Amino acid sequence: MTNVPIPIPPSFGELLSVDAKVIAGFPSPAQDHEQRRIDLNDVLVLNPLSTFLFSVEGDSMEGHHIFAGDRVVVDRSVEPLHGRIVLACVDGEFTVKQLHRRGGTVLLLAGNPRYKAIQFHEGQEMSIWGVVTWTLRSILHASPSRS
Repeated sequence: MTNVPIPIPPSFGELLSVDAKVIAGFPSPAQDHEQRRIDLNDVLVLNPLSTFLFSVEGDSMEGHHIFAGDRVVVDRSVEPLHGRIVLACVDGEFTVKQLHRRGGTVLLLAGNPRYKAIQFHEGQEMSIWGVVTWTLRSILHASPSRS
């Protein structure tokens, strides 16, 4: 994971939005649909001043559909509740994991059974930097094994 957050630029991007549902089965006959431009900030960014973009490295979160090469949108203003996917800083290194907070126990859980939970010990530094609100993935570069 990259150690430097990338602030979301004021104009993250704009796409053409077609006001129509897309069927992932058999196609329906073509229809005329309303088109308008939408700003991706309006879709992906809840709080612009506290939202950052990180690149993901590694396969520890594949069970949560977060893959190496993905980008995650992280919002520092969202409350890191039990069960949420968070960006944590552990001993000075960023990591994306699922937050487990129950009965005074705090763990960071991987989404891949090959990785153990991160348990915290006295003298270890850990802080929740923000909450992952979106995952961005290019399907042009996705491997066939990604789903």
